[in-house]
Amino acid sequence: MTMINRRRLLSVGASSAILAVLAPRAGSAQQLTLEDVFRDPDAPTLGNPNGDVTVVEFFDYQCPYCKKSHPDVKSVVAEDGNVRLVMKDWPVFGDASVFAAQAVLGANEIGGYERALEVLMATPASLSEDDVKRLLTSTGLDLSKIAAAVRQNDKKISDLLTRNYNQAQAFNFAGTPSFVIGKTAYSGVLSQDQLRDLIKHARSA
Repeated sequence: MTMINRRRLLSVGASSAILAVLAPRAGSAQQLTLEDVFRDPDAPTLGNPNGDVTVVEFFDYQCPYCKKSHPDVKSVVAEDGNVRLVMKDWPVFGDASVFAAQAVLGANEIGGYERALEVLMATPASLSEDDVKRLLTSTGLDLSKIAAAVRQNDKKISDLLTRNYNQAQAFNFAGTPSFVIGKTAYSGVLSQDQLRDLIKHARSA
């Protein structure tokens, strides 16, 4: 399986937690709205699609902090039952990260998103392109179908990754994982208790 139009993005490490309020920025050509961040029709969504609170996660399949926190995010979303979880690929660790993002977004087009996401997030080590192919195959996904889906949806996938990248930059995120919950952005790993508190705050705001 060969992906096309792979792009080398800025490589950064995970950051300590920071806070930034999502609000209109006068004179900014890249001003973000809640709709841009929470309701991108091409961004995969987990949890409750009709949830009253949306959690957005910017992540990379090679980020060890993303992988460490992923079970906690899943657990809190499932426990709450009324949270939309929007997954935004921000592949900052080089070509293999871009390849993984493209592959999983291709799997999304054929109904295999969650299987693909989970198998890559469950792998603690860094990933090569061959690793991505092997792991996706281990879930029963057809690599030829994924590659075809990526080719057929190249512009859609590339545009989505570009939007994700631009949004992460607009928030001044320093690395992955980073989150937007309610009207506030957070960079760094969040514990289950922190996630619960932030969701509660967003719900009451």
